[in-house]
Amino acid sequence: MEVVFMNQFKLEIISSSSCPFAQRTRMALIEKGIEFSLNEIDLDNKPDWFLKLSPYGKVPVIRNGDYVVFESSIINEYIEEIFPQKPLLPQNPEDRAAARVWIDFANVRFAPQIYKILLAQSEHLQGEHARRLNDALFMMEHQGLAKRSSGPYWLGEKLSLVDLTFYPHLQRFCALQHYRNFNIPDECGALREWLTKMEESYCVQVTKMSEDKLIKSWAKYAFNTSTGTTADDMREVN
Repeated sequence: MEVVFMNQFKLEIISSSSCPFAQRTRMALIEKGIEFSLNEIDLDNKPDWFLKLSPYGKVPVIRNGDYVVFESSIINEYIEEIFPQKPLLPQNPEDRAAARVWIDFANVRFAPQIYKILLAQSEHLQGEHARRLNDALFMMEHQGLAKRSSGPYWLGEKLSLVDLTFYPHLQRFCALQHYRNFNIPDECGALREWLTKMEESYCVQVTKMSEDKLIKSWAKYAFNTSTGTTADDMREVN
C-alpha cells in the first residue's frame, strides 16, 4: 500500500481492537493511505495518561503533534479535511449532507441498539431493542442501500465514511447471534450483499477481529459486567 504522508507530525491513534468506533478510524486512515502509529490500550484498565486526553474515557483518540481529537465521527471528518487525498465524502454539498445523515443515523439509531440488546438482561428489554434494531436494519435496507443508483457501496461506486461507519458494528453481529440469537433478517438482501463486498476491502481485512475473539471480548456486554463508558451510557434498568 502506498502511504501518502502530508503532515510534519506522524498521527497517533489510541485504540482498542475490540472497539467498533476505533475500527472506524483505523479503517479511514488505512483507506486514505495515511501513515500512523497505533497505541492499543485496555479499556477495562485505562491508564491515567489516556483519561487526561479523552474526557469521555473512550477510544478512538488521535494525536496530531500536540493536537488531540476524540469521538470517531469527528476524527474521521478531521482526517478528511487535513488529508484530502482519496476523499471519503462526496464533493457535492447535497451528497455530503446525505452522507452525514446516514452517519448520524448509525450513531443515534443503529449502534446503540446493539449494545442495549446485549446489556439487557430481561427478555422484555431484549425484545424491545431487537424490534428497534430490526426497524433500523429495514430502514438501512430500503431507504439506504436499495436506493443507490449504481455501485456496490453505500453512496455508489466508491467506498465512503458511511460504509466505514456502519461496517464495524455489523461485523459484531456475531456476538448478537451468539448471545441473543439475533441476526440480520433474511429480507435484507442488499445489506448482506454490501457486507460481502465490504469484506473484500483491504481496510477491513487488516482491522477486523475473528468471530471467536469478538464473541469473547463482547461477553462483558452480554453478561452486563462491562465497566466501560459506552456500557454506562447504554445501560438501562432491567
